[in-house]
Amino acid sequence: MNWVGKSMRRTALLCGAMAALAMHGATARPDEPAGQRPRDRGIVIGILAPGPGNAITDVAGVEVGQATLVEGERVHTGVTAILPHGGNLFQDKVPAAVAVGNGFGKLMGSTQVRELGEIETPIMLTNTLSVPEAAAAAIEWTLSRPGNEQVRSVNAVVGETNDSVLNDIRARRVTKALAMQAIESAATGPVREGAVGAGAGTVAFGFKGGIGTSSRVLPARLGGYTVGVLVQSNFGGVLTVAGAPVGQMLGRYLLKDELSGGSGDGSIMIVIATDAPLSDRNLERLARRAFIGVGRTGSPMTNGSGDYAIAFSTNPAVRRTAGRRASVASYADVGNDQMTPLFEAAAEATEEAIVNSLFAARTLKGFHGTVERLPVDAVVDMVRRRAEASRPVPVAPAGKP
Repeated sequence: MNWVGKSMRRTALLCGAMAALAMHGATARPDEPAGQRPRDRGIVIGILAPGPGNAITDVAGVEVGQATLVEGERVHTGVTAILPHGGNLFQDKVPAAVAVGNGFGKLMGSTQVRELGEIETPIMLTNTLSVPEAAAAAIEWTLSRPGNEQVRSVNAVVGETNDSVLNDIRARRVTKALAMQAIESAATGPVREGAVGAGAGTVAFGFKGGIGTSSRVLPARLGGYTVGVLVQSNFGGVLTVAGAPVGQMLGRYLLKDELSGGSGDGSIMIVIATDAPLSDRNLERLARRAFIGVGRTGSPMTNGSGDYAIAFSTNPAVRRTAGRRASVASYADVGNDQMTPLFEAAAEATEEAIVNSLFAARTLKGFHGTVERLPVDAVVDMVRRRAEASRPVPVAPAGKP
């Protein structure tokens, strides 16, 4: 297509975006109910199929629990716990790895995960100043498990994002009991998204963020493995949904009007689960691919953002049991040449989990003002118009009208 045709299509797309805003309104009402997930609205991200629940719990055995704390307009925060399996995590550790996109954050326990390549507690997510309370709950819960009576060292893994826009973070209202509640409530099946658990007070791309999850299942010919992702979204950039630059169209994005549009700083925690038998080395490679998904949503991973990914495998063939740890052991491992489909799955599931977190959130009045939800109807219309504008235009063969 020549530049004139491209220009006309871009103009049509932008006009359509403005019409969508006029029709649906850029400002969401506080009482507006949370919208359906993007796939329910016809927005398909990626080429691989999701699992039955399109959630991290599509990976067999993975459990998620959440505890949300709301106290008027002042406190909006909570805890999210991810359990790699329902057994004794300390005795049957799972291989794991950590990847860092931008390290402005506090990922407790990460050095031991990197050193030993395994996780032995629930993975906890909360706000920046409540990491100690979440860690205390993970440690106490681990020590109380039958079979752990002689345990004297526990490496609790706790990730965080700063929810101080909507939450009075200095009040430190998260308690060990609340974090314990998140662990004890962990279950397989559907995972709540949006302003829940560790996502209760988070903000992403200038809109209300939160917890989001997604999954991908590889075709049988590519191993048939499942990759599931859960995110705690609290970061910025130029929001892009399924390739459509909706943040720019909505006029809310990083560096708009020089620096007046805000720094875009924040954080994202990404937890990746898979049933593929992977070593901690290949799990680190998998974790790094999650940042492709972050980039696809429009984030440059800003200077003040903490962007972390934790990946683990639930496959029994690679589980670090007490017997295997005490002797020379052999483990199954997907070969390097077979990793590419898993990389694609991690990137796609991360991208969709982030968008899911935005679609599920609602407008929230909090400690330092009101943060609107993403205007979902307008975004759906923008994505649809972009898809229509991007369809190839038939070109007549040379010499024919």
